[in-house]
Amino acid sequence: MNGVSFLTDETHHKRYVQLDLEEVGHISQIELEDLFDVIIAESRKNDEKISLDELGDQLKTEGLL
Repeated sequence: MNGVSFLTDETHHKRYVQLDLEEVGHISQIELEDLFDVIIAESRKNDEKISLDELGDQLKTEGLL
């Protein structure tokens, strides 16, 4: 995709995404939100996973459900 660059650290691991707003200005708000969703999902792929039932119990305990 034009206007999107991945910057790496000294060990060549991708660390940052740089967006050239003039190049990606044609991208719709929905497409940008989708891009951010993918980035967030990727960053959380190794997080602890819990079941939907566990989430419901946790939310009830916290008074959020």
